[in-house]
Amino acid sequence: MKASKFIISTLREAPNDAVIASHQLMMRSGMIRKLGNGLYTYMPIGYRSFKKLENIIREELDNAGMMELKATVIQPAEIWKESGRWDKMNGEMLTPQNRAGQDMVVSPTAEESVTAVVREGLSSYKQLPVTLYQINTKYRDEIRPRYGVMRGREFTMMDAYSFDKDQADLDNSYNNAAEAYRRIFKRLGLNTISVKADTGAMGGSGSEEFMVESEVGDDTLILCPDCKYAANVEKAACKKETPLDDSGKPQVKTDSPYEEVATPRVFSIEDMEKFFQTTPQRFLKALVYKAYNVGIDLSKTEFYKNAKTVTEGKQTYYPEAYFCVLIRGDLDVNETKLAAVLKASGAELAEADDVLRLSGAPHGFVGPVGIKIPVIMDDSTLEMHDCFAGAGKEGFHLKHVEPGRDFTAFMTADVRTVKPGDKCPECGGTFYTKKGNELGHIFKLGDKYTKSMNVTMLDVNGKASTPIMGCYGIGVDRTLASIIEAHHDDNGIIWPMTTAPFQVVIVPVKYEGQMQEVADKLYNELTAAGVEVLLDDRNERPGVKFKDFDLIGIPVRVVVGEKNLPNVEIKLRKEAEAKLVPAEKAVGEIEDVVKAELNALNA
Repeated sequence: MKASKFIISTLREAPNDAVIASHQLMMRSGMIRKLGNGLYTYMPIGYRSFKKLENIIREELDNAGMMELKATVIQPAEIWKESGRWDKMNGEMLTPQNRAGQDMVVSPTAEESVTAVVREGLSSYKQLPVTLYQINTKYRDEIRPRYGVMRGREFTMMDAYSFDKDQADLDNSYNNAAEAYRRIFKRLGLNTISVKADTGAMGGSGSEEFMVESEVGDDTLILCPDCKYAANVEKAACKKETPLDDSGKPQVKTDSPYEEVATPRVFSIEDMEKFFQTTPQRFLKALVYKAYNVGIDLSKTEFYKNAKTVTEGKQTYYPEAYFCVLIRGDLDVNETKLAAVLKASGAELAEADDVLRLSGAPHGFVGPVGIKIPVIMDDSTLEMHDCFAGAGKEGFHLKHVEPGRDFTAFMTADVRTVKPGDKCPECGGTFYTKKGNELGHIFKLGDKYTKSMNVTMLDVNGKASTPIMGCYGIGVDRTLASIIEAHHDDNGIIWPMTTAPFQVVIVPVKYEGQMQEVADKLYNELTAAGVEVLLDDRNERPGVKFKDFDLIGIPVRVVVGEKNLPNVEIKLRKEAEAKLVPAEKAVGEIEDVVKAELNALNA
């Protein structure tokens, strides 16, 4: 390809809304252009790298025995209502109607559509296991799209779905996908961290994220330096601690009845520490939370025994419900964990008016004794005794509170936010944190979708059974941006050879005379050898050309200048120094450089 026939439109300055390196460099190098908020067009130079990334994903998934299909981007709403996610995800989805007034969905993901397709042809366990994947357009109506293609509204995702007859086969499919992911990210020149993660709106029994460390990462990773434990903070667990009394000994039960104590102007845990002259490990912090689309059964609780529920397909849930969450005074509630425990689409602190209506007091004075809404005790409170808590009345607290005696919990669960300094549950090491960006996510879905959507088959005994599923995704745009985040300097992008838009650029100082003859000869011979070459035949100053291709990040630059002939200058983008090579030997040397890096990444 000759540069004069190719769109090269670099910018010296990044747009004001580009605040991270990948967004700035993708705009400045002319890889993408912004069409609207969260909507970007890939220009030819960027689309070449994008297609290479797609093909690496495709090659590794094909090698892993997965099969590619092309699913529709527009899906009927009926299948989302079958699965129970129509209301749970409606705010995030683009949901137009066709001319017949039927609700449709612009695909944010494809569990429903692929499950619907598979159930049409599945009759026997003998057809399984099978894993189907697509690399296709998705749309999610992000409230605040940012960071360019890192978090856009329209994006491309590889999403794969496995169907298995039993848990053992699902485990194999899940592990097969995880191994394919590791090969993909290695070929892309990315060092990923595999972490335990929340299943979120996808549901299921377990999931794992593939993260890259990033200063602007959306996720906080909890890591153990002494073992392989790694988890997203939304999922991380820690070693259980024994709550201590004022003398540093384990807390013990008290026979004293709870007493009400006037506590004017005592609102926070710090205020309570000073007022009661004790440690926060003796405080039962009570918070009122509102959860949405709650999937657990609340009918046995007095407060919700006659509450209205909504049923979609085989999914029944409470559109909203309130809970009093108890946690040790020095800890914080993890809202993602709480939502997962409640099988809810989300959870957040209740509004002030609701807190007062439901508990009789504002936050700071809420307590578990006598409260009507269901109480959820975090695991950190299970061994607490002789506690302090809010009295359910503004300006008052209780002392000598005994869990189990003075109130009864609806449920207990781990809803604690893990933080640096907490201990690893597997080896006891001390946790530290890093910021990261999620590139891929794999889930064990179980029968969440196959059951709700009535997918059946005959098992080995000839009886009807429900297959189970796994789900596997890679954000293609986000991964491309992450390659740039990991491989750049002050001058621009430094592409790994596997995803560079071109592997080599030939830059004649002037495209005329002997310089043109040598440049053309090198271009023709390298092209014939299978090397991807761009020949810069533009009528531009050498300095402009050099800056453009440092910015674009092509791995190998060959400069043909009259002063150096019969030698040419070869410079690797990732190295500071260039070297002179006889022109007749340049093709062989360039081939060796390209093949060596490709072999190292693809090994």
